[in-house]
Amino acid sequence: MAHYLSGRQRTLVRRLQDTFQARSEWPTWLLIACLYGGWALLASQYRHWGWPVLAGLVPFASLYMSLQHELIHGHPTRWPRFNAVLGYLPLAVWYPYPLYRDSHLRHHLDEQLTYPGLDPESRYVSLSEWPRLGSWRRRWLCLDKTLLGRATLGPLLALAAMARLEGSRLRQGEGAAWRLWGLHAVLLGGLLAGLWRWAGIPPWLYLPAVAYPALGLSMLRSFYEHRPAREPAQRSVLVEAGWPWRLLFLNNNLHLVHHDLPGLPWYLLPRVYNASRRAYRRRSGDFHLPGYGRLWRRHGWRPVDAPVHPEH
Repeated sequence: MAHYLSGRQRTLVRRLQDTFQARSEWPTWLLIACLYGGWALLASQYRHWGWPVLAGLVPFASLYMSLQHELIHGHPTRWPRFNAVLGYLPLAVWYPYPLYRDSHLRHHLDEQLTYPGLDPESRYVSLSEWPRLGSWRRRWLCLDKTLLGRATLGPLLALAAMARLEGSRLRQGEGAAWRLWGLHAVLLGGLLAGLWRWAGIPPWLYLPAVAYPALGLSMLRSFYEHRPAREPAQRSVLVEAGWPWRLLFLNNNLHLVHHDLPGLPWYLLPRVYNASRRAYRRRSGDFHLPGYGRLWRRHGWRPVDAPVHPEH
């Protein structure tokens, strides 16, 4: 449900949504065309350029995950099934689109934000669970609270957690889980086979050299995008990032604005934020960062907070 700061903001949002830009969604259509086209064009150059092509594919795969997030929230069309078709191809490999969609929509229950066991995207553990974890698991979770650890170890922890949950569903014989992963396996197998035959990129290179670092790159955004706080509005960050990060994350660095107005398209988030910047700073409890560089300097090696949730 949308939360407006005021009637004036509601009027502004409605006016922006009535513009040709928003009604046609041309920025998102252009993004889709450039992303798919750029990814294919770059991949086709692998036989000529080799490893630099793999490095260039990493931000494309990361941007694709940002696009999938936009599709989940109802863009560029009003038809969820059509939007899903635009994001089903597993360019980023790891997560089937429906799995990401369903878990992310549960994440938008703001009253449960950051709570382990309730928020599917929480990186915290409960006070009761922490003593039961082994010493190595605790060390890994503490390392995950550094930015370098999140970028390198974070994807492995996330994929292991997903494997445990989804493996349990498969072992229990859930038909929905078998259909989900069966379709994902077919699509992923076709993608990897096509890449190998057409572009010369073998799966054993694409997975560790593109898909894994792309997930780590995306996790830089989520590293400190939420924090425990009594007020739900103070749990989502506002990062005034530079334009490369804004493009890579499709302005989701303005995360409180996105949680307040989840249906607002990515290209309107900065305009809405800038029109009420002081009000959003107050609403967030000043949970604000001037850029991701500050996170690197302060928390590249030092934990940003504890892995144990203080209230749950």
